[in-house]
Amino acid sequence: MNDMKKALAGKLLEIKAIKLQPNDPFTWASGWKSPFYCDNRKTLSFADLRTWVKQELVHTVLSEFPEATAVAGVATGAIAQGALVADALAMPFVYIRSKAKDHGMQNLIEGELPQDAKVVVIEDLISTGGSSLKAVEALRSAGFEVVGMVASYTYGFPVAEEAFKAANVRLVTLTDYEHVVEKALETGYIKESDVELLNAWRKDPAHW
Repeated sequence: MNDMKKALAGKLLEIKAIKLQPNDPFTWASGWKSPFYCDNRKTLSFADLRTWVKQELVHTVLSEFPEATAVAGVATGAIAQGALVADALAMPFVYIRSKAKDHGMQNLIEGELPQDAKVVVIEDLISTGGSSLKAVEALRSAGFEVVGMVASYTYGFPVAEEAFKAANVRLVTLTDYEHVVEKALETGYIKESDVELLNAWRKDPAHW
């Protein structure tokens, strides 16, 4: 598992899906300043990598959540990945909007699942965990059992870990912050002196 996490970290760095800029931080939608930016949706643009990520997500679902009978993707980043996984597993698929449509059927969940579905949620990235857990809440409110979540990447923020624990949702990820930083250091993408700054940011990103 650790070899796979390091391998995906390397692939994300290679296609510049992950950017580390300790001295020129990004501003997230939340307003947080961050030396770290991850956009692993870029993997969809590279056929070989898209297939590799799909296969790893599928293997993870089969090994970690064998009881799953349906797949849900979190909009918008994990719609495509979720659909690819559901197709490979020959399972029903839905995706969950961040908020209900303001017209038509006003759906929050797009698609249809059997009422006894045991749903595994696919997510592309976990930061605070808020939007991911809203998707879980939407599924539970609709009467579905959520068996867990598989995400491509997590920052591993304590606030997210606490939120998943409180919501009783098991999260498994293909790669994470530690393996990205390790690979970035190994390949010379960042310097040893950058690691302390990156670690300080991750401990308290809201006030960094």
